[in-house]
Formats: sequence, structure tokens, C-alpha cells
Amino acid sequence: MTTVGFIGSGNIGSTVARLAIAAGYDVVLSNSRGPETLTDLVADIGPRARAATAADAAAAGDLIVVSIPVKAIGDVPVAPLAGKTVMDTGNYYPQRDGAIAALDDDSASSSELLARLLGDAHVVKVFNNIFFKHLGALARPAGSPERSALAIAGDDADAKAAVTAFLDAIGYDAVDAGPLDAGRSYQPGTAAYGGMYGEFSNEVGTPADVDVIKTALAK
Repeated sequence: MTTVGFIGSGNIGSTVARLAIAAGYDVVLSNSRGPETLTDLVADIGPRARAATAADAAAAGDLIVVSIPVKAIGDVPVAPLAGKTVMDTGNYYPQRDGAIAALDDDSASSSELLARLLGDAHVVKVFNNIFFKHLGALARPAGSPERSALAIAGDDADAKAAVTAFLDAIGYDAVDAGPLDAGRSYQPGTAAYGGMYGEFSNEVGTPADVDVIKTALAK
């Protein structure tokens, strides 16, 4: 069975972990504070989940989710991720992350910075433009008329295929936005950031299919 390793287990990370377990995956969760701080989350998610250090989660995962503040990407373990597909959920918020020159002058995106750091890993940007409660609520089986889609961007075709298959398993279609630098098209401040899935005050969200996502990405 495929194992998904999580570097960061906050709102998005833990929501993806729940969806993954519901789809039959095993998950290994980590955070910056140590595995002992994840005891309650692991107990709540169920027996297919376990806690570990970030390095151990990176080593254990066939697929990896990095869901941490951009300012912390330097803490991501590099060696265990070589050759692996890494799903990056991050967004740059200067008020939280501090000023990062390459992001402020748009010479790179946050996912490109992560990809440069990781070297041989295959980074795909995904899950960054949906409210975590909508992410948990809008999952639907394939063929459902209320099936929603999520944008992905990456430079490696095999990695994007792996992420597309993972999204399908957890209840979402994928819209390929292009190479990794195209992730800018659904970062904060764009038409494809958040709003397609409904107001944050509506926790169940609004389904947004492939056509809705494509239209938002094109704006």
C-alpha cells in the first residue's frame, strides 16, 4: 500500500491525511515540534496513521506532502526526498514569512524555491488555493456531478501523473496548469485562489469543476 509522508500536519496537511486514509493510504505525520505532539491527531485519524520526525516521514513516504510556512522550507530534509514526488501546499505571506527577495521581485515562486532546495525531488504545487474545510467537505467519488477539481503545476510529467492519480483517489479531478512556475496563476491575489470553492463562512463549500478552475486560471 502506498504511504504518504507529511512534513507539516496543520490544517491542510491533516485534512489531506484524513482524505488519504479514507482512500486506503497509510500516512506518516510530522511537524516541527516532534512526534510526541501529534499523539492526539494520530489517535483521531486512526490506525493507518503514525507520527514520526520529518526525516522519517520523508523516508517512509512514497508520496510526500510539504505543508509548512514558506519561511520554514529550509528545514525540509533533502536527502530522503531525492527522486520522490513532493506535493507543495505552501503560499508566501510576507506578514508571516518575512520578506523574501526572490518572491517579492517575482523572480521565483515559493514552489520554485522549494524545488531548488530539494534538487532531485519532483515538486508539484497543489492544495494551496483551497480553504482546508472546503478541501475536506468537497471530496466526491469519480463520476459525481458535484466533483470538484484542483489545479496542479510541476515540471515532471510522471510526478504530475502521480499527483493526478492521488487526487482522483481522494475525491478530486486535476487541472494541469503547466510547469512549476505556472503555480503563480493560483497563488494569493489571483482569481484562482480560494473563491471558486465558496465563501470561507460556508464550511461545506461550493463544488468547482474542471471548467470552473480552467476559467479562473485564465483570468
